[in-house]
Amino acid sequence: MHLATFSYLGREEVGLVVQDHTRILPLSQLLGVDAPATMIEIIEQWRDLGPQLQAVSVSPDTGLPVADVGLVAPIPHPRRNIICLGKNYRDHVEEAAVLGGLTSGIPTAPVYFSKMIDHVRGSTESVPVHADVTSMLDYEAELAVIIGRAGHDIDPASVPEYIFGYSVLNDISARDLQKSHDQWFKGKSLDGACAMGPVIITADEIAYPPALDIECSVNGELRQKAATSDLIFDITEIVSDFSKGLTLMPGDIISTGTPAGVGMGFRPFRWLKSGDVVECRIEGIGVLRNTIE
Repeated sequence: MHLATFSYLGREEVGLVVQDHTRILPLSQLLGVDAPATMIEIIEQWRDLGPQLQAVSVSPDTGLPVADVGLVAPIPHPRRNIICLGKNYRDHVEEAAVLGGLTSGIPTAPVYFSKMIDHVRGSTESVPVHADVTSMLDYEAELAVIIGRAGHDIDPASVPEYIFGYSVLNDISARDLQKSHDQWFKGKSLDGACAMGPVIITADEIAYPPALDIECSVNGELRQKAATSDLIFDITEIVSDFSKGLTLMPGDIISTGTPAGVGMGFRPFRWLKSGDVVECRIEGIGVLRNTIE
């Protein structure tokens, strides 16, 4: 199933996206007063809720046209920071070396960092350029893994049982801040510097482990192109390793890293500027489109 959070008539709701992403069925209409109000509530109630939604009968005029609503991020306000992976595609490790201080060879263990976000931007929402604090704003198309239930010390063989679904994420980065502070937290955490969407696709719709085409275009020019199967540390290893001594919670977001082709990989560098349109695509999930304001 494809699930989304959307804004309609001044209210934020969650719904089921159907008919090739052309219509959305508000859960408030499908389930009445017992409907979950947020995506995290959907995830927490999925054991009972999933079968109910599987049984929904869809007619051509059911719900609302997607064109008439405003898609926001599927999880616009994560309960915790977004968990991110750095240096997780080989070609990206090599291109990142040009700035110095950001990387030093292929990692032998997953490189984790945290992305503190005021709220995650959705598909078609704008992203601030922050010209007053950075001159090196960059894009990073990534596969986001959404955790479905609480777990710690997760056995590798059990990892698929803990995954609710997947989405497209743009890990927007201020490279100059990332370098100057000798760590990545501030350079990854400017207000609005994260976008996700357009939907979450539930894990049952994608063969595990996901081997999906991933791309990013800026103003229609293809910049990144790879496959999620190219990850240095795959989803099984990431989830199992990160959960050692640490509890993952329903709705936690793990962004798995970006392939080569980001702005700092070009000569000269190609930083984002006001007016640029960034489109991140992942096969089977959709296109996340944002304008830099």
